[in-house]
Amino acid sequence: MTTRLIIIGSGPAGLTAAIYAARANLAPLVIAGKTPGGQLMLTSEVENYPGFPNGILGPELMQEWRKQAERFGATFVNDDVTAVDFSKKPCTVVVGPQTEQADAVILATGASSKFLGLPNEKRLLGKGVSTCAVCDAFFFKGKKVAVVGGGDTAMEEALFLTKFAPSVTVIHRKDTLRASQIMADRAQKNPKISFLWKHTVEDILGTDRVSGVRVKHIETGQTQDLAVDGIFIAIGYTPNTSFLQGQIELDKKGYVQTTDHVHTSIDGVFVAGDIEDYRYRQAVTAAGDGCRAALEAEWFLEK
Repeated sequence: MTTRLIIIGSGPAGLTAAIYAARANLAPLVIAGKTPGGQLMLTSEVENYPGFPNGILGPELMQEWRKQAERFGATFVNDDVTAVDFSKKPCTVVVGPQTEQADAVILATGASSKFLGLPNEKRLLGKGVSTCAVCDAFFFKGKKVAVVGGGDTAMEEALFLTKFAPSVTVIHRKDTLRASQIMADRAQKNPKISFLWKHTVEDILGTDRVSGVRVKHIETGQTQDLAVDGIFIAIGYTPNTSFLQGQIELDKKGYVQTTDHVHTSIDGVFVAGDIEDYRYRQAVTAAGDGCRAALEAEWFLEK
Protein backbone atom coordinates (compact mmCIF):
# COMPACT_ATOMS: atom_id res chain seq x y z
CA MET A 1 0.00 0.00 0.00
CA THR A 2 1.31 3.44 -0.93
CA THR A 3 1.28 6.21 1.66
CA ARG A 4 0.40 9.65 0.36
CA LEU A 5 3.22 11.37 2.25
CA ILE A 6 6.34 10.22 4.09
CA ILE A 7 8.25 12.68 6.28
CA ILE A 8 11.83 11.67 7.07
CA GLY A 9 12.98 13.33 10.29
CA SER A 10 11.40 14.32 13.60
CA GLY A 11 12.98 17.58 14.64
CA PRO A 12 11.17 20.95 14.51
CA ALA A 13 10.97 20.85 10.69
CA GLY A 14 9.71 17.29 10.43
CA LEU A 15 7.18 17.56 13.24
CA THR A 16 5.76 20.87 12.00
CA ALA A 17 5.40 19.33 8.56
CA ALA A 18 3.64 16.37 10.20
CA ILE A 19 1.16 18.65 12.02
CA TYR A 20 0.24 20.56 8.86
CA ALA A 21 0.08 17.44 6.71
CA ALA A 22 -2.01 15.54 9.24
CA ARG A 23 -4.48 18.42 9.55
CA ALA A 24 -4.79 18.32 5.75
CA ASN A 25 -5.89 14.66 6.03
CA LEU A 26 -2.75 13.37 4.34
CA ALA A 27 -2.15 10.82 7.13
CA PRO A 28 1.64 11.27 6.97
CA LEU A 29 4.05 8.54 7.99
CA VAL A 30 6.91 10.07 9.96
CA ILE A 31 10.21 8.18 9.97
CA ALA A 32 11.45 9.58 13.27
CA GLY A 33 14.81 7.79 13.48
CA LYS A 34 16.24 5.66 16.27
CA THR A 35 17.02 8.86 18.22
CA PRO A 36 13.95 11.04 17.53
CA GLY A 37 13.64 14.75 18.16
CA GLY A 38 16.58 16.40 16.47
CA GLN A 39 19.17 18.64 18.12
CA LEU A 40 16.70 20.09 20.64
CA MET A 41 16.93 16.74 22.43
CA LEU A 42 20.47 17.82 23.35
CA THR A 43 19.38 21.23 24.63
CA SER A 44 18.57 21.65 28.30
CA GLU A 45 16.64 24.94 28.23
CA VAL A 46 14.94 26.59 25.24
CA GLU A 47 14.18 30.25 25.96
CA ASN A 48 13.83 31.74 22.48
CA TYR A 49 10.96 29.69 21.09
CA PRO A 50 7.78 31.81 20.90
CA GLY A 51 4.98 31.00 23.33
CA PHE A 52 7.11 29.88 26.27
CA PRO A 53 7.91 33.00 28.32
CA ASN A 54 9.50 30.94 31.10
CA GLY A 55 11.40 28.66 28.73
CA ILE A 56 10.95 24.93 28.21
CA LEU A 57 13.26 21.93 28.23
CA GLY A 58 14.27 20.86 24.73
CA PRO A 59 13.14 17.22 25.11
CA GLU A 60 9.84 18.35 26.63
CA LEU A 61 9.17 20.70 23.71
CA MET A 62 9.83 17.92 21.21
CA GLN A 63 7.57 15.53 23.12
CA GLU A 64 4.70 18.03 23.05
CA TRP A 65 5.34 18.69 19.36
CA ARG A 66 5.07 14.98 18.59
CA LYS A 67 1.88 14.58 20.62
CA GLN A 68 0.32 17.37 18.59
CA ALA A 69 1.20 15.64 15.31
CA GLU A 70 -0.15 12.32 16.60
CA ARG A 71 -3.36 14.00 17.71
CA PHE A 72 -4.14 14.94 14.09
CA GLY A 73 -3.34 11.51 12.70
CA ALA A 74 0.37 11.32 11.96
CA THR A 75 1.93 7.90 12.59
CA PHE A 76 5.54 7.35 13.62
CA VAL A 77 8.25 4.77 13.04
CA ASN A 78 11.26 5.05 15.36
CA ASP A 79 13.86 3.70 12.97
CA ASP A 80 16.43 5.05 10.53
CA VAL A 81 16.10 5.30 6.78
CA THR A 82 18.85 3.29 5.14
CA ALA A 83 18.04 3.89 1.47
CA VAL A 84 15.66 5.69 -0.87
CA ASP A 85 14.72 5.41 -4.53
CA PHE A 86 13.37 8.62 -6.05
CA SER A 87 13.91 7.53 -9.66
CA LYS A 88 10.25 6.61 -10.15
CA LYS A 89 6.87 7.18 -8.54
CA PRO A 90 5.83 6.17 -6.01
CA CYS A 91 9.03 6.96 -4.11
CA THR A 92 10.57 4.11 -2.17
CA VAL A 93 11.92 4.52 1.36
CA VAL A 94 13.72 1.65 3.10
CA VAL A 95 13.31 1.75 6.90
CA GLY A 96 15.15 -0.99 8.73
CA PRO A 97 13.72 -4.28 7.42
CA GLN A 98 10.65 -2.57 5.92
CA THR A 99 10.12 -0.90 2.55
CA GLU A 100 7.61 1.96 2.37
CA GLN A 101 6.27 3.80 -0.66
CA ALA A 102 4.82 7.30 -0.95
CA ASP A 103 3.49 9.69 -3.57
CA ALA A 104 5.45 12.55 -1.96
CA VAL A 105 8.35 12.83 0.51
CA ILE A 106 9.56 15.60 2.82
CA LEU A 107 13.23 15.42 3.82
CA ALA A 108 13.84 16.87 7.28
CA THR A 109 16.75 14.92 8.76
CA GLY A 110 18.68 18.03 9.78
CA ALA A 111 22.41 18.37 10.35
CA SER A 112 24.64 17.14 13.15
CA SER A 113 27.18 19.32 14.94
CA LYS A 114 30.76 18.18 14.64
CA PHE A 115 32.31 17.49 18.03
CA LEU A 116 35.87 17.22 19.28
CA GLY A 117 35.42 13.64 20.47
CA LEU A 118 36.40 14.29 24.08
CA PRO A 119 35.02 12.09 26.89
CA ASN A 120 33.55 15.02 28.85
CA GLU A 121 32.11 16.75 25.80
CA LYS A 122 28.80 14.88 25.60
CA ARG A 123 28.55 14.54 29.40
CA LEU A 124 28.63 18.32 29.84
CA LEU A 125 26.55 19.14 26.78
CA GLY A 126 23.96 21.67 27.88
CA LYS A 127 25.94 22.23 31.08
CA GLY A 128 28.45 24.67 29.67
CA VAL A 129 29.20 22.88 26.41
CA SER A 130 27.24 24.28 23.47
CA THR A 131 27.23 24.29 19.68
CA CYS A 132 24.99 27.35 19.24
CA ALA A 133 25.74 30.83 20.54
CA VAL A 134 22.42 32.26 19.35
CA CYS A 135 20.67 29.55 21.38
CA ASP A 136 22.71 29.69 24.56
CA ALA A 137 24.72 32.93 24.81
CA PHE A 138 22.23 34.51 27.22
CA PHE A 139 23.10 31.90 29.86
CA PHE A 140 26.70 33.18 29.88
CA LYS A 141 25.99 36.79 30.69
CA GLY A 142 28.96 38.18 32.61
CA LYS A 143 30.95 34.92 32.28
CA LYS A 144 34.12 33.90 30.51
CA VAL A 145 33.74 31.57 27.54
CA ALA A 146 35.85 29.88 24.88
CA VAL A 147 35.12 29.15 21.22
CA VAL A 148 36.84 26.34 19.32
CA GLY A 149 37.35 26.84 15.59
CA GLY A 150 38.82 29.14 12.99
CA GLY A 151 36.18 29.49 10.29
CA ASP A 152 33.31 31.89 9.70
CA THR A 153 31.05 29.94 12.06
CA ALA A 154 33.54 30.28 14.91
CA MET A 155 33.96 34.02 14.29
CA GLU A 156 30.19 34.51 14.16
CA GLU A 157 29.82 32.62 17.44
CA ALA A 158 32.60 34.62 19.11
CA LEU A 159 31.21 37.97 17.97
CA PHE A 160 27.69 37.11 19.10
CA LEU A 161 28.98 35.97 22.49
CA THR A 162 30.61 39.37 23.11
CA LYS A 163 27.10 40.80 23.53
CA PHE A 164 26.88 38.83 26.79
CA ALA A 165 30.31 37.59 27.87
CA PRO A 166 33.06 40.02 28.94
CA SER A 167 35.79 37.69 27.66
CA VAL A 168 35.81 35.30 24.69
CA THR A 169 38.87 33.18 23.93
CA VAL A 170 39.07 31.65 20.46
CA ILE A 171 41.10 28.43 20.45
CA HIS A 172 42.47 27.50 17.03
CA ARG A 173 44.90 24.76 16.02
CA LYS A 174 46.57 26.97 13.39
CA ASP A 175 48.17 30.42 13.51
CA THR A 176 45.85 31.87 10.87
CA LEU A 177 42.08 31.84 10.51
CA ARG A 178 40.12 29.99 7.83
CA ALA A 179 37.36 32.58 8.11
CA SER A 180 36.66 35.11 5.39
CA GLN A 181 38.75 38.27 5.69
CA ILE A 182 35.81 40.44 6.76
CA MET A 183 34.81 38.05 9.56
CA ALA A 184 38.43 37.60 10.67
CA ASP A 185 38.93 41.36 10.82
CA ARG A 186 35.78 41.92 12.84
CA ALA A 187 36.76 39.30 15.39
CA GLN A 188 40.38 40.39 15.69
CA LYS A 189 39.40 44.03 16.16
CA ASN A 190 36.91 43.23 18.91
CA PRO A 191 38.52 44.06 22.29
CA LYS A 192 36.58 41.29 24.07
CA ILE A 193 37.99 38.55 21.84
CA SER A 194 41.45 37.04 22.35
CA PHE A 195 43.10 34.25 20.36
CA LEU A 196 44.98 31.21 21.52
CA TRP A 197 46.88 30.11 18.42
CA LYS A 198 48.32 26.66 17.66
CA HIS A 199 46.39 25.01 20.49
CA THR A 200 43.98 22.09 20.67
CA VAL A 201 41.48 21.30 23.41
CA GLU A 202 42.59 18.17 25.26
CA ASP A 203 39.86 18.04 27.89
CA ILE A 204 36.81 19.87 29.20
CA LEU A 205 36.93 20.33 32.96
CA GLY A 206 34.06 20.29 35.43
CA THR A 207 31.93 17.92 37.47
CA ASP A 208 28.36 19.17 37.08
CA ARG A 209 29.13 22.16 34.88
CA VAL A 210 32.05 23.37 32.81
CA SER A 211 34.71 25.03 34.93
CA GLY A 212 37.55 25.17 32.43
CA VAL A 213 39.33 23.62 29.46
CA ARG A 214 42.74 21.98 29.16
CA VAL A 215 44.59 23.03 26.03
CA LYS A 216 47.84 21.84 24.45
CA HIS A 217 50.27 23.67 22.19
CA ILE A 218 50.57 21.59 19.03
CA GLU A 219 54.33 22.26 18.66
CA THR A 220 55.68 22.22 22.21
CA GLY A 221 53.15 19.82 23.70
CA GLN A 222 52.84 22.07 26.74
CA THR A 223 49.42 22.02 28.41
CA GLN A 224 47.59 24.63 30.44
CA ASP A 225 44.16 24.97 32.02
CA LEU A 226 41.93 27.91 31.18
CA ALA A 227 39.18 28.90 33.60
CA VAL A 228 36.00 29.37 31.57
CA ASP A 229 32.31 28.86 32.31
CA GLY A 230 31.42 27.68 28.83
CA ILE A 231 32.89 26.30 25.65
CA PHE A 232 31.29 26.64 22.22
CA ILE A 233 32.26 24.01 19.65
CA ALA A 234 32.22 25.74 16.26
CA ILE A 235 34.04 23.37 13.93
CA GLY A 236 31.15 22.85 11.55
CA TYR A 237 28.10 20.71 10.84
CA THR A 238 27.47 17.56 8.84
CA PRO A 239 24.12 17.36 7.01
CA ASN A 240 22.40 14.03 7.56
CA THR A 241 22.20 13.18 3.87
CA SER A 242 24.37 10.08 3.44
CA PHE A 243 21.30 8.02 2.51
CA LEU A 244 20.49 10.48 -0.30
CA GLN A 245 23.74 10.11 -2.25
CA GLY A 246 23.00 9.57 -5.94
CA GLN A 247 19.26 10.12 -5.43
CA ILE A 248 18.97 13.87 -5.21
CA GLU A 249 21.08 16.94 -5.95
CA LEU A 250 23.41 17.87 -3.08
CA ASP A 251 25.97 20.65 -2.83
CA LYS A 252 29.67 20.00 -2.22
CA LYS A 253 29.14 20.00 1.56
CA GLY A 254 26.29 17.51 1.33
CA TYR A 255 23.36 19.87 1.89
CA VAL A 256 20.24 19.38 -0.24
CA GLN A 257 20.17 21.89 -3.08
CA THR A 258 17.00 23.84 -3.86
CA THR A 259 15.93 26.85 -5.87
CA ASP A 260 13.48 28.16 -3.28
CA HIS A 261 14.37 26.40 0.03
CA VAL A 262 11.51 23.91 -0.47
CA HIS A 263 11.61 22.14 -3.85
CA THR A 264 14.41 19.68 -4.54
CA SER A 265 15.71 18.41 -7.87
CA ILE A 266 13.08 15.64 -7.77
CA ASP A 267 9.41 16.44 -8.40
CA GLY A 268 7.35 15.52 -5.35
CA VAL A 269 10.32 15.50 -2.96
CA PHE A 270 10.50 18.50 -0.65
CA VAL A 271 12.97 19.66 1.98
CA ALA A 272 12.74 21.46 5.32
CA GLY A 273 15.13 22.58 8.04
CA ASP A 274 18.86 22.24 8.61
CA ILE A 275 19.30 19.57 5.94
CA GLU A 276 19.13 22.53 3.54
CA ASP A 277 19.47 25.62 5.74
CA TYR A 278 23.09 25.96 6.87
CA ARG A 279 22.75 29.64 7.77
CA TYR A 280 20.13 30.07 10.50
CA ARG A 281 19.86 26.65 12.20
CA GLN A 282 17.07 27.73 14.56
CA ALA A 283 14.05 25.76 15.74
CA VAL A 284 11.69 28.53 14.70
CA THR A 285 13.10 28.79 11.16
CA ALA A 286 13.05 25.00 10.82
CA ALA A 287 9.41 25.00 11.91
CA GLY A 288 8.61 27.60 9.24
CA ASP A 289 10.37 25.42 6.67
CA GLY A 290 8.29 22.44 7.79
CA CYS A 291 5.09 24.42 7.30
CA ARG A 292 6.09 25.46 3.78
CA ALA A 293 7.14 21.95 2.80
CA ALA A 294 3.86 20.45 4.05
CA LEU A 295 1.78 23.01 2.16
CA GLU A 296 3.78 22.43 -1.03
CA ALA A 297 3.38 18.66 -0.61
CA GLU A 298 -0.37 19.09 -0.13
CA TRP A 299 -0.68 21.18 -3.30
CA PHE A 300 1.48 18.71 -5.21
CA LEU A 301 -0.71 15.79 -4.12
CA GLU A 302 -3.88 17.68 -5.06
CA LYS A 303 -2.66 17.73 -8.65
